[in-house]
Amino acid sequence: MTQTPNLPPLIESHQSDYQDTGVTSTVAIAGHPLHPVIVTLPIAFLVAVPVCDLVYLFTKDLFWARGSFWLIAAGILTGLLAAATGLMDFFGIRKVRSHSAGWAHMILNIVALTLTIVNLGLRWGNFAGSIVPTGLVISIIVALLLGLSGWYGGELVYRHKIAVIGYGDRNQS
Repeated sequence: MTQTPNLPPLIESHQSDYQDTGVTSTVAIAGHPLHPVIVTLPIAFLVAVPVCDLVYLFTKDLFWARGSFWLIAAGILTGLLAAATGLMDFFGIRKVRSHSAGWAHMILNIVALTLTIVNLGLRWGNFAGSIVPTGLVISIIVALLLGLSGWYGGELVYRHKIAVIGYGDRNQS
């Protein structure tokens, strides 16, 4: 038998989770779930924003302010695509909704995407005007929220075996 984690979970877990074969994703190509592939794009774009904001803060070079703006725009577009695939799994797999990790993952991502839209709106028409301090603070908060949300997404995959190769029933809690 595979060894179970020796760290206590941050959220609910049952020994039966470790024997479960897993539940496949509702959005997959050839059995490979799309959500984990797509989320890498908005994460990369939005985690790079506070870095560009900080470089702008210290250099006052508008290149970095424009870079932040376009990273935010790309983060929103790809984030909406990631959200669509995530919501299809959330509503299509009962097991996701039965764990608090599923709800935390969804809510944190909605908050992060909402703050990102606000951040884009603040910078619209004036790339540099809202970076210090508001834009920078929002960018850092979004990056932290994405890290926390990623933890809960990992809980869903690795602890609860959601969106993995398996033979579990999507309608079972």
